[in-house]
Amino acid sequence: MEVERVQAIVSSSLAKDNIPLEFVRPEDEQPAITTFHGLIPDIPVIDFNHPDQDHIIHLIANASRDWGIFQVVNHGIPFHLIQKLQQVGKEFFDLPQEEKEVYAKPPGALTLEGYGSKIGKDVNGKKNWADHLFHKIWPASCINHQFWPKNPPSYRPVNEEYAQEVRKVVDKLFKWLSMGLGLEADVLKQGVGGEEIEYLMKINYYPPCPRPDLTLGVTSHTDLSAMTVLVPNEVPGLQVFKDGHWIDAKYIPGALIIHIGDQIEILSNGKYKAVLHRTTVDKEKTRMSWPVFLEPPGEFVVGPLPQLLDPQIPPKYKPKKFKDYSYCKFHKLPQY
Repeated sequence: MEVERVQAIVSSSLAKDNIPLEFVRPEDEQPAITTFHGLIPDIPVIDFNHPDQDHIIHLIANASRDWGIFQVVNHGIPFHLIQKLQQVGKEFFDLPQEEKEVYAKPPGALTLEGYGSKIGKDVNGKKNWADHLFHKIWPASCINHQFWPKNPPSYRPVNEEYAQEVRKVVDKLFKWLSMGLGLEADVLKQGVGGEEIEYLMKINYYPPCPRPDLTLGVTSHTDLSAMTVLVPNEVPGLQVFKDGHWIDAKYIPGALIIHIGDQIEILSNGKYKAVLHRTTVDKEKTRMSWPVFLEPPGEFVVGPLPQLLDPQIPPKYKPKKFKDYSYCKFHKLPQY
């Protein structure tokens, strides 16, 4: 086994009140110290069934400017399908360790796809209290079924059905985000790759942790994607940085959590904000989440939209191939 998985560490004979030192975050990152517990506003919740489309556009645009994140209800994805997606993901992580390792990311591979425990580089040498599975679910031309679990047998059909349903939601989101900037409906989608946008599914698995006050499932970051569509389970953990505070996201059964990512922030020249967020873990329960990252093809160049620039509003970002942006982000290198 290339690395020891967090799930395996939990099931080993750990002292009940202790975790390995490499998981203990610095004090300025520890959730017990840094989580805000005062009166806070809730992350915006947007109802796609509202009869006035202009009202929906207004809410989405405001949430994307002020928060970089919002929750969507009545989005059209059947609740039973979301439940099935969660069930097959849980069944995969319940498999014996050696079965999961069959899908491990190959050592040295450039792809993110596969089962694993760590992405990116931590300057402090610290680890995240999480395991994960990555695989692309759309378009068909970029899918590699090598990384799709064969067990449970329903894993593939459920993920294929979910891919079709989430694409419908994504098209609405891109349309309304564009219109919220005063642009034609297709501008933002085309600005990050159009029909070639890649849908990357990730299952995050955060096992119970003896010291959730000291560690994080995922440290603070913005998503390098254009946008992220996330389904959580019922165990709280997502936190958002707003007005100088780390605040907890409220769990809404069946809702989708929409993150504005770096590429939409770049396209909008900073009008929409990529959300800074992190994940805490629970002492008794396993938290899981299913984000789908919407990413441009690697060679696709993303830069501020000309329609949003003028002599008084210069570009805040330089156009860049997505693969180069990703490389710099993962390796903690300057982007420009």
